[in-house]
Amino acid sequence: MYKIYLLPQAKKDLDAFRGKIFKQVENKISSLSKDPRPPGSVKLTAEEGYRLRSGNYRIIYRIEDKERIVYIYRIKHRKEVYK
Repeated sequence: MYKIYLLPQAKKDLDAFRGKIFKQVENKISSLSKDPRPPGSVKLTAEEGYRLRSGNYRIIYRIEDKERIVYIYRIKHRKEVYK
């Protein structure tokens, strides 16, 4: 099992969600503790890390395999996440 750490900006992003979208994103994040590279995750080319889709939203994260930690640093709409 991997530990999940939300960095301050990701925490702020997550706090902005409500209802169905919040639950959807929260479920995706919790699934990363079991498998940090699930089917559908994509390794980023422009920066270090991975991307995971959750509807129209993207979860951007890094994996530290030695410590077994997943650092989530952005959760944004697909149009805004890479800016």
